[in-house]
Amino acid sequence: MMRLNLLLLLAVMACAMYLVNTQYESRRLFTELDRAQAESRRLETEHQRLQVEKRAQATPLRVETMARDKLQMRSATPAITQYVTDDGTPVVTVSASSISAPAGAAAAGGRRP
Repeated sequence: MMRLNLLLLLAVMACAMYLVNTQYESRRLFTELDRAQAESRRLETEHQRLQVEKRAQATPLRVETMARDKLQMRSATPAITQYVTDDGTPVVTVSASSISAPAGAAAAGGRRP
């Protein structure tokens, strides 16, 4: 009888230790999950903020201002536009109102855009 009681006591102690370990692991995993969810919310908020900032940076007026100021770009006008044919040869312009292609450009399918 004494051996049976000792065996049952050891079984109860092993079950108790397993239960304590399981509860500890459960709490640790819950804490880790809560931290991950908080990080997820923080990253989602940061992503939304960056999306708003990106939309603010990409306004047409800002893009045009940056192109003019930093890149020294200017709007395309007929005076500075150069037309090319399908084979890559430039079309010679006589005046701003009339554009004539070289002799071989018409045969090569030279079209004006």
